[in-house]
Amino acid sequence: MSPKHGLPAIVRSKRCFPAACSSFLLACLLAFTLQIVFFSPISPAGSLDLPVSSSASSLPANNKLQGVLKLGEGFLKDPEDVCVDKEGTIYAATRDGWIKRLHRNGSWENWKMMNSRTLLGITITKEGDLIVCDSEKGLIRIGEDGVNVLATHVNGSKIRFADDVIEASDGNLYFSVASTKFELHNWYLDVLEGKPHGQLLKYDPSSTETSILLDGLCFANGVALSRDQDYLVVCETWKFRCLKYWLKGEDKGKTEIFIDNLPGGPDNINLAPDGSFWIALLQLTSEGLEFVHTSKASKHLVATFPKLIEKVNGVYRKATVVNVAVDGKIIRRFDDPNGKVISFVTAAMEFEDHLYLGSLNSNFVGKLPLKDSYNLG
Repeated sequence: MSPKHGLPAIVRSKRCFPAACSSFLLACLLAFTLQIVFFSPISPAGSLDLPVSSSASSLPANNKLQGVLKLGEGFLKDPEDVCVDKEGTIYAATRDGWIKRLHRNGSWENWKMMNSRTLLGITITKEGDLIVCDSEKGLIRIGEDGVNVLATHVNGSKIRFADDVIEASDGNLYFSVASTKFELHNWYLDVLEGKPHGQLLKYDPSSTETSILLDGLCFANGVALSRDQDYLVVCETWKFRCLKYWLKGEDKGKTEIFIDNLPGGPDNINLAPDGSFWIALLQLTSEGLEFVHTSKASKHLVATFPKLIEKVNGVYRKATVVNVAVDGKIIRRFDDPNGKVISFVTAAMEFEDHLYLGSLNSNFVGKLPLKDSYNLG
């Protein structure tokens, strides 16, 4: 018998253990790699160009949003958007399927149950009806007499992520589709993939036809009309910019940048009484984890495991709202820098010297007195 075979069994076992352990780890690594490569839900493009701090495009952060009043606290669930009718009644679309409204006397009402958990942008028409973007059902009109689905398809394809809507004086409805690939429940995959799947659509009530005005947008989100209705502004969330689409004049049909390098991803946008715009901004990536967006491998890794997405996604950590003039310059900025009072603000609407805030992480509508907030530090 050779010396090798003469070794005690326990010695041979100790020598085999490192080899077996290495094989096991290698097999685990291979399985992990195959999981990411073959089962990743995204096909990522290059790195995400995060905004660069600039005094020309931003103002210093502050804590002014910590002064919000909480309207309907406990009565609302994640009111994504708010709007107001000519009577001063404020409407909110909530995540539990309700359209709720706040009357002038301060009372809240459960107005319409939509049996949907995917209600997003809303607007009031000149007739007083409510138009709602349901990311699963499409474009919907709601009135006292009932509910009517206006648009579910465009060019033969299902509208899978209707996001925000505005009505023009001629009755045409302009609305965004955030993504033609991903849906509301996995919207952050669109950010990770970094490819332009968004659209700007037009619904013509006279013909009931829906058409594509712009394609290949980077998570098309909020939509607003200028005061003279000569152009639209549409937000591109993960491009940190807003585009201007001309509806009238010699530039009709042309597109240009309205504002870029925003200090956050623009969500909803609303026209202010003075002709400027209020834009809610999102912190798309948690501080310190920006590197995730710099390589395809890290994007695949995060996209494959939902718990990692929760860590990287930074929208729940703060709130920011900016007021942008018609020349594309930021003139006011309000923050809750650590989400102490409100976070994940998705909409800001000005009405009677107050700012009304929608949020996907609150049980209330925020109300900020604008005159007082200008004087806060």
